[in-house]
Amino acid sequence: MTTPTLSILAAASSAGAPPAWISFLPLVGMFVIFWFLVLRPQMKRQKDLQAKVGGIKKGDQVLTAGGLVAKVLKVDEHYVDLELGPNVRVKAVKSTIADVVPPGGIAPAND
Repeated sequence: MTTPTLSILAAASSAGAPPAWISFLPLVGMFVIFWFLVLRPQMKRQKDLQAKVGGIKKGDQVLTAGGLVAKVLKVDEHYVDLELGPNVRVKAVKSTIADVVPPGGIAPAND
């Protein structure tokens, strides 16, 4: 009588085991959450910045990666000539432009 009992227990334990792919569901879920909360917004910001930098023209005000606000004098394929102040001109690599400042300037945070 012990043999049928063992076979019933073996059948019950094998039927209750979850499939192996279920153990990967938490990892897939974390990746999906990471994609939508971190990677996707970052790629969108980077794409928007590339579009802004690609559309720079003479007369625009830009913010460099070093924190300098300057006026664009000339735009080349890879370089931008900037005027930081009266008689202060520099040449910057186009990829170091951090932002294009709107004509009205940046609004204060409390407005």
